[in-house]
Amino acid sequence: MRKIKLIFLLLAISFSLTAQVTQWRGPNRDGHFSDSTLLKEWPQDGPALLLEVEGIGKGYSSAIADGEMIYATGMIDTLDYLTAINPDGSFKYQVAYGRSWSRSFPDTRSTPVIESDRIYVQSGMGTVSCIDKESGEKIWVVNVDQDFESEYHIWGNSETPLVVDDLVIASPGGKKASVVALNKMTGETVWQVKPFEGTRGYASACVYQWNQHRFILATIGTHLLALQPESGELLWTYRWHNPEKWPQPGLIWTNTPTFKDNRIFLSMGYDYPAVMLEMDSLATGVTEVFRDQTFDNHHHGVILHDGFLYGSNWQNNKKGKWLCMNWKSGEIMYVAAWDTKGSMVMADGLLYCYNERGSVGLVKPDPEGFELVSEFKIKKGAGPHWAHPFIGEHKLLIRHGDALMVYNIAE
Repeated sequence: MRKIKLIFLLLAISFSLTAQVTQWRGPNRDGHFSDSTLLKEWPQDGPALLLEVEGIGKGYSSAIADGEMIYATGMIDTLDYLTAINPDGSFKYQVAYGRSWSRSFPDTRSTPVIESDRIYVQSGMGTVSCIDKESGEKIWVVNVDQDFESEYHIWGNSETPLVVDDLVIASPGGKKASVVALNKMTGETVWQVKPFEGTRGYASACVYQWNQHRFILATIGTHLLALQPESGELLWTYRWHNPEKWPQPGLIWTNTPTFKDNRIFLSMGYDYPAVMLEMDSLATGVTEVFRDQTFDNHHHGVILHDGFLYGSNWQNNKKGKWLCMNWKSGEIMYVAAWDTKGSMVMADGLLYCYNERGSVGLVKPDPEGFELVSEFKIKKGAGPHWAHPFIGEHKLLIRHGDALMVYNIAE
């Protein structure tokens, strides 16, 4: 009987550590969504609009769909709020979870992360909260930026927390710790990584796997860090910041690293060189394979598909083009104009692009050229078109400031 109970306990623990996570840019934070049987082209005015919601607060974070419910974060007055949206567009609840970033571009940047019956969010001033998904009540709250003495760069905190195993990962980049792991059920500190010079970064951590290796890739304003999830052991670091080329205390680095096998790609815009890294077989360090001045993606994310990298680049803060790179060689396959730069995700074999002038496009991933299949314009909302699209339950979610639009993209 004891053996049976032990087996059930181990199964329960295993299930809790591998529960499906609903989060920014898809299950693996790589921009790939698993929905299938989606429209291969759209009507002239775009796919059917199912829902239009206002009042979620100002922000650039993505809204996410979890079953029939939608969850979004937004800034209202000086606080960041989590809103749970019913299928009919009404609010189930709207709860404040911390102070917004109060200086340049203060609107909410952190996307909710859902695992099981819990939602994890991080405010613009570093308050990490675990919230009951059903009721909206806080289960625990930790201000990582305050507790670990974060040093901010120009735009404060834009991080979306990472849930891995029984941990919540945050990257305060502080005087007491660069990266910390909190117990996802209690908020207690499980481990912390030594501080580095530099500031808090803007990019969100991810889980990197290759062969038998599995670890966390986290960033601060100067370094990429590879960490052992169980212990927080620092396996290797890569210093990307070059003060001669970038005379600021840290990089304006918002993109989560893109990886496949033993390669890791980093990009940040501003004509700062993108870099392809290669990790050694023992996971003790990385070397640069090549640098590239053309594929400097700003803060819009990139897509790796069938050996090619797709995305947009930075020409200035209001201008950029769309391009494709050979992942192995670094050869630029094409550079194409479509309004301006923007974000990109992928589902069911097609790219979904949302540019900074409000156009949403359906694009075929083809290294021979940028083939725009369909497009329509976002007319609701205000402010920059910076929120990355989200795809779930055969729906396309587009957020523009205080407005959220939900489209039916099922065949």
